Amino acid sequence: MARRHFISLHGQRMAYLEAGEGPAVLLVHGIAEAAWAWEAVIPALARTHRVIAPDLLGHGRSAKPRGDYSLGNQATLMRDLLISLDEDRATLVGHSLGGGITMQFAYQYPERCERMVLVSSGGLGQEVTFLLRSLGLPGADLVAPLVLSGTAHDLILGAGRWLGRRGLTAGAGQQAMWRSYAGLTEPATRDAFLATVRAVIDQRGQRVSAIERLYLAHAMPTMLLWGENDRIIPATHAALAHDEMPGSRLEVVSGAGHFVQLEEPEVVAELILDFLATTAPARITAADMREVMRARRPKRHRAS
Repeated sequence: MARRHFISLHGQRMAYLEAGEGPAVLLVHGIAEAAWAWEAVIPALARTHRVIAPDLLGHGRSAKPRGDYSLGNQATLMRDLLISLDEDRATLVGHSLGGGITMQFAYQYPERCERMVLVSSGGLGQEVTFLLRSLGLPGADLVAPLVLSGTAHDLILGAGRWLGRRGLTAGAGQQAMWRSYAGLTEPATRDAFLATVRAVIDQRGQRVSAIERLYLAHAMPTMLLWGENDRIIPATHAALAHDEMPGSRLEVVSGAGHFVQLEEPEVVAELILDFLATTAPARITAADMREVMRARRPKRHRAS
C-alpha cells in the first residue's frame, strides 16, 4: 500500500505517495489533479519498482505559493525530489500536464531520465478542450471565483447524488473530473491552477509544444499511451508524436477517455510493466545530445 510522505524542497512543502522497491518510477499527474490520479495503478507497478507519485507544486497537499508554475520549474522540482530521495535516475510517467513536465525533464536532465511514458500528454499539439482555453479569455480572473466557488461545487455534488439515487453513476473519468473540480474551491488552489493553465495554454489552445525537439529523444525509450475517446487532448496528437519519434511505442486504449489510467487501470499498468520489461534504460549524456543537435543543424552556405 502506498504511503504518504512530506518533504521540504527549497522551503516549500511537497507531498508524495511512495510504494515498492526497485528501479524508480516517477508518476507525474495532470493539471488540477494530485497523486490520487495514479492510485489505481500504483499497486501493480510497486510489485517490481519503487513508485513515487508527488503532488505537484500548487496541487493536492503540496505548497501553493505565488511563484513559478512553468514546465521548466516543475521539471526542476521533480529532479530535486528524486535527488532528495536518493534516486539518481528514474522512468517518468506523465499524464496530461504531467506529460509535458516529463518531456521537459528529459530535455533538461537527459542523464537522469531512463524512459518516458506519455499518457494523454500535453505539449504535442495545439488542440485542447475549450474549457481550458476559456481561462485565457479576458475577465476569466473575475469569473473563475464564481464558477469554482464552494456553492457551485455543492450544487454539482447534489446533482451527482440525485443521479446516483436513480441508478445513474458516473464513470471513472467523470469522477476524476469532479474530484479535480472539487479541489479548486480553495482560493490558493484556484490561483495556482490559473497560473499553471496560463503557463501552457491561451485562448487559442496549447502554446507550448515539444514537437520540434522530439528528435532529441531518439535514444530515449518512449511509449505514447492514450484513450481512444479523449475529448480533452485528442489521440491524433499521439499519432503525430509517434511519427516524429521513430522507435517509439504507441498504445491506444479502446473506449477510454482522457483519464485512461483511472478508467482502465489494469490495462494501463500491464502496458507500463511490459514497456519497462522490454526496454533497456537510456543512458544519455550531454555529449550525446550535442551530437544529435549537430546532426540536425542546417549546413552553412558560403557567400558567393
